[in-house]
Amino acid sequence: MKEIAQKEIRRKESGQKKEHPAKKGRESLAVPFSSGFRIRQTVGCLLVFYMLVLMYFLLFSERYGRIADSGAVYHYNLIPFAEIRRFWTYREQLGSFAFYTNLWGNVAGFFPFGFLLPAVCRGMRSGFLILLSGLTLSLCAEAIQLVTKVGCFDVDDLILNTLGAFLGYLAFVLCSRLRREYYGKKI
Repeated sequence: MKEIAQKEIRRKESGQKKEHPAKKGRESLAVPFSSGFRIRQTVGCLLVFYMLVLMYFLLFSERYGRIADSGAVYHYNLIPFAEIRRFWTYREQLGSFAFYTNLWGNVAGFFPFGFLLPAVCRGMRSGFLILLSGLTLSLCAEAIQLVTKVGCFDVDDLILNTLGAFLGYLAFVLCSRLRREYYGKKI
């Protein structure tokens, strides 16, 4: 305590301004941003890249039937769990690729969204907000598919995509806890 008071007296005598509490203890200002900011910035770039890739697969990928055909009859599903049940019932006839792509692909496709969004935006570190954001993003993608008649509007995709976003959030929470236990601080 006595040492702090002596430093304050010397500072006043020399005419120096009081140091800002956020800058306290920094020897150099050569690195203007904290490592937490750089991590969020990098993860933010990953999130943007992920969103672009996701939109490609949801709207433009020919391999997954994303071709607009004006002559074809457009199909949609508004009954929850109907397509999931159909894929489960006919999984042997459809083949494992179609089964896993439809069921697990929808979950895996939105997993990174639930993991990366709370890493970038501290305000999004709530399970409810991630559920709502995942549902909103999925609804936007499905609505675009409905309007442009590319792909197929499916309420089961909304369910599976939202589940994927929430599982991604749970993985973020687990990784965040493990990191805090190991490093002992929040980023």
